[in-house]
Amino acid sequence: MGRVLEFWAVIFSVLILRNCVVESFEFDEFFRKNRTDVSFLESVSILESVYGMSVSALPSNALMVGLTLVHGAAAKGAVCLDGTLPGYHLHHGFGAGVNSWLIQLEGGGWCNSIRSCVYRKKTHRGSSTYFERQLPFTGILSNRAEENPDFFNWNRVKIRYCDGGSFAGDAENKAAGLQFRGQRIWLAVIEELMSKGMHNAHQALLSGCSAGGLASILHCDEFRNFFPRNTKVKCLSDGGLFMDAVDVSGGHAIRNFFAGVVRLQGFHQNLPSSCTNQRDPTSCFFPQNLIANIKTPLFILNAAYDSWQVQESLAPPTADPHGNWRGCKMNNELCSTSQIQFLQGFRYHMLNAVKGFSSSPRNGLFINSCFAHCQSERQDTWLADGSPVIGNKAIAIAVGNWYFDRANVKAIDCAYPCDKTCHNLVFR
Repeated sequence: MGRVLEFWAVIFSVLILRNCVVESFEFDEFFRKNRTDVSFLESVSILESVYGMSVSALPSNALMVGLTLVHGAAAKGAVCLDGTLPGYHLHHGFGAGVNSWLIQLEGGGWCNSIRSCVYRKKTHRGSSTYFERQLPFTGILSNRAEENPDFFNWNRVKIRYCDGGSFAGDAENKAAGLQFRGQRIWLAVIEELMSKGMHNAHQALLSGCSAGGLASILHCDEFRNFFPRNTKVKCLSDGGLFMDAVDVSGGHAIRNFFAGVVRLQGFHQNLPSSCTNQRDPTSCFFPQNLIANIKTPLFILNAAYDSWQVQESLAPPTADPHGNWRGCKMNNELCSTSQIQFLQGFRYHMLNAVKGFSSSPRNGLFINSCFAHCQSERQDTWLADGSPVIGNKAIAIAVGNWYFDRANVKAIDCAYPCDKTCHNLVFR
């Protein structure tokens, strides 16, 4: 385990990112050497940490927002994996946005075994002891009108992720000293935010990135129910459309992984009954089986060739032991014709999964044909010169048009490689 912890310390100190390129980042080599310590999918997820923390070069004037711990949470059993207090970062709204609230659920992978969760609780993904005391608010969290025209003056909150289960678990393992209390964390933070003025909200948007994007789907209708009927409430899932897909070996790496998460963390009682009445609990952790029954307006923002899913769901080392996909999953320009054909099949699967969902006028879509992940938190992909567009509309404009009912937004890109505005992630 020492080798794993040493690697994390080194990787965050030497990681250099320029123009969406990750330099000297040898995922497969690390996991081959450390397979006995933590498997590829059981890891806290290096990809998640890179996307969530480091991928966009921060502007020198980025707003830094301090951490608040929820001091009453422990009495409610609402604690991180290691029993420490949960937390959030809040930047208060101003002007016309003073009674509008945007809640962003942080992402960061999952843990699906005692071993991986014990490892995770020694990181900022499982313990508030390791939380950054300040976080940059960029993209959808920016306080600048030119960077975030529709939400810049709202109360904007980032809820930290330290339960390893998309804010959905409620169980414990006393022998290992593990608390799986994501559902309680979610409720405790929302309760505190209500006491800080969110109960007066005229407008609210629940959003999230990756594992947080999945959580925003799981909690969407619940979030709606916290407010009076005359409050405008919608949800946004960014990079959270994790597909129940077949991997490159013909297996089901991500389903097997999610099965462990659901079983270990006691999800069954917190998953939507509209799904669990018809399907097994693992199937009800996949958004494709949930979105059709969500009553609250929901916007799905996702890359058709989601980098996280290419790396960890479609072609993890367990499914690609000879490394035939190594080049392709690190750099889309290195994919062979047959590999692109496989990825086109994945895109088709994703588009088919949202077909019924997209038929509702209350829902929104932005699925671009990029090799990306989590595009709302990064300024360069949310709204900037040269940011990704579909039909000449940037992501920020599409989301704003949908939220404020200015347009019916169902933006689906043409297939790769037609989109020249993508900020494709390349790992070297």
